[in-house]
Formats: sequence, C-alpha cells, structure tokens
Amino acid sequence: MSAAIDEFVQKNQERLLEELKALLRIPSVSTLPEHKNDVQRAAEFVAEKLRSAGLENVEIIPTDRHPLVYAEWLHAAGKPTVLCYGHYDVQPADPLEEWRTPPFEPTVKSGKIYARGSADDKGQMYTHIKAVEALQAINGSLPINLKFLIEGEEEVGGLSITKYVEEHATRLQADVALVSDTSMYAPGLPTLNVGLRGLVYMEVEATGPSRDLHSGVYGGAAPNPIFGLVQLLGTVKNKKGRIKVEGFYDDVVAPSQAELESWARLPFDARAFRAEEVGSTRLTGERNYSVLERVWSRPTFEVHGIAGGFTAAGSKTVIPAKATAKVSFRLVPDQDPDDIIEAFREHLEDHTPKGIKIELRVLGASPGVMVNTDHPAIRVAARAMEDIFAKPTVFTRSGGSIPIVGDFARFLGIPTILMGFGLPDDGLHSPNEKYDLENYYKGIMTVAHFFEQYGAAI
Repeated sequence: MSAAIDEFVQKNQERLLEELKALLRIPSVSTLPEHKNDVQRAAEFVAEKLRSAGLENVEIIPTDRHPLVYAEWLHAAGKPTVLCYGHYDVQPADPLEEWRTPPFEPTVKSGKIYARGSADDKGQMYTHIKAVEALQAINGSLPINLKFLIEGEEEVGGLSITKYVEEHATRLQADVALVSDTSMYAPGLPTLNVGLRGLVYMEVEATGPSRDLHSGVYGGAAPNPIFGLVQLLGTVKNKKGRIKVEGFYDDVVAPSQAELESWARLPFDARAFRAEEVGSTRLTGERNYSVLERVWSRPTFEVHGIAGGFTAAGSKTVIPAKATAKVSFRLVPDQDPDDIIEAFREHLEDHTPKGIKIELRVLGASPGVMVNTDHPAIRVAARAMEDIFAKPTVFTRSGGSIPIVGDFARFLGIPTILMGFGLPDDGLHSPNEKYDLENYYKGIMTVAHFFEQYGAAI
C-alpha cells in the first residue's frame, strides 16, 4: 500500500496546501489574552479535521487556559497503539516590521510556505492528521490503534497538558508516542532525535533599599540591587563556561563513544554555524567539548533578561529598590531538576552580596530525556524515513526541551519518537518563519508509512 499512499498525497497536494493555509491564517497566539478566541478557533479547526480524517470520540477539552483536543481510533485488534502529539498554538509575530510577508497570511515562495506556526508546529502536527486521512481513504481502516492529544499551550509552558496526562494516564496509555516538532539535521537528511535537554526556568529577584533612592544623596552607601544581581549571576559560571554550582555535574553522563563517532560523521561546519546561524565573532562555552557536544549533551546556564531601575529615554539618577533576572539551566539526562534547583538556591544564599536580599521563583522544570534506539518503533520509524527520503536515517540529539516527552515517560511509561520535518533555518519564533513544502508532503507520506509498517511489524 505504500505506493498508494504516496500517490494519494501527490494527487491531493493542492488541497493539502489550502487546508494548511487555512490553519495558519488563525492567529492562535497563546500568550496574548486578546487572541483567546483565536486559540479556541484553532482548536475547533483541528477537531473538525480529526473527525473528517475518520478519527472517533473527538473532544475539545477545556482547561484553565486553552483547550486540549483528543481523538482516537482503536479498532486494530492485537496491534500497537501510537499516541500522536502536537500543538496548534504559536508564538507572537513580533517584531512585525521584520516580516517580509504578513505573518498570518501564508505566502508560498520558492517551494516554502512563510507564516507564523508553519514549522512550529502547525505544519508538522498536521502531517499526522493527513497521514490518517490517506490511510483511511485507501484502506477504509488503519493498520494500528491511534490516539491524538493536541494542545494549545505549548508556547506558554504546557501546564494544562501535563496535568491532563498525569490525571488521565489510563485513557492515554499507548506503546509509543509520536511527536513531529523537531528538525531534520540538514535538507534531505532523514533524522530522528533521540535526546533532549531538560529545562529549569527561574526568576531571581534582588531587593536592596526600601524604595528608589537618589544616587547623588545615597550612592556609595546604599546597596544597588541591579549591580548586586549582576555580581551574583557572575558567580554561577566562570570564563571557561564551567558552571560553579556545587554538585552540578555529579549526574552528567557523557555520550557513548559510538554516539560521538556518529556525530563526527555529520555534515557540520563550526565556522558556518558561527557565522550563519549564531552570527557572532566567536563561539563560547567549554572548549574541551565539540560544538555539537556543547549544544546537545552538556548542561548550560543562561541569563535571558534583567529588568530594574530606569531604562526610558533621558536620564534619571536612581538606585532602584529591586531588580529581576530571568535565568535557566538546560539539563542533560540523569540530572534531576529538583536537585539542581536546590543546589542553585544554596549557591545564591552563599554568594549574595551584602545588603541584598534574594528571592528565587521557579517558573518551570522538566528533565532531559533519552530514547533507546533499539526500541522496535524507533527502528521502524528510521526505516520509514529512509524509504521516503532515500537516505539512511541519522540519530541526533537536540539542545532544546519538549516537556511533554518527559511527561509521557513519567506518567505513561512510554518512549517518544521525535520525527521532525523542519529544517535548521526555518526561523522558529523569529520573523519570516517558514516550512519546506516538500517536507510537508513527504512528512505525510513518512508518517503514513510508519503507521503501516509498525502495524505490519507486530
């Protein structure tokens, strides 16, 4: 049936494109309250397409913020069950002036579709639904059992889906999860991501005087919380990129020699990475590790923003009463987020400058995850990608975090196949986000092939 699947996708390319455009036109920006109704519209769109693809028990599930969408098809007796995940919410489009085309009016140029959410994650998520439609159209049934859980809060932390997975583990039980929210390593190179870093995201608030003070009257005697915060954050990591929190590296496990050798064979150019992707004069970090090791298998500490005092036009000589920094740790598998939070809290207490008080607020935490490449579903997924893209599938890691993957492992006890069809230059979260249409169509074919082959393998 594989050839029939490919023929179905090829014959329906125009319709498949128009449907994707319709979804991309919905500005489902989950972080902005003014788009709450748009997020709801996107959930309704997804639910309707799940129904039309032949899935059953489709449900829009209210949450404290934005709805989940659930669907299932459970008529393949004796066959495995795959839980498909994706998200229909998107990042804000700002800065609007840097978009070459309107962010919510999809534009096709040179075989790519430009729109907010095209690659992250509407275009990739939609491949799962259309793969089901293709199989149903050809066979009138599916080769495996399927469950879908699609959320509208991924871009704002995904708290509702974590709660739902924990509370409805029986309903969601499956053999494996499938997520398409990652990228291929390079154009035309089929890629399965088998490792993700975890994330601990925090706010550090520093307070000094009881109110803003005149720096001429009090400067030199009153503690400055912005400067104190800068001093404190400077103690967390040294000039060589080594994190100084006690015990931080105790549970860090190095990649296997086989994994390192496979990374060395990838078409990676550190100079091009610096110049074209990072755009800086040099790269930083732990020099004893390759660039891929630094971004895939080493933990990090980053400062994302510092706020406090006077930053408007003109001058105001003030010593502020408080300052706040947004910071995060990226963690590798086996590092426990709770242990890292506690160690960081102790580090702050030990290094806070005199006259400054510190409060640490944890905004989110998820562990790193590794997937066993010998799992039967992973082997089938690798073969399905190889069939469509006509090249051997490579296994990589990602420096990013997808918290739901940890939730599936923790609450459902299942691994996740990270089968991405994006590309490294798709501009996720940036102006002019794009998605390669060839990957969109081949993604539908690949997912359908995977369902077909996974059902046949059991």
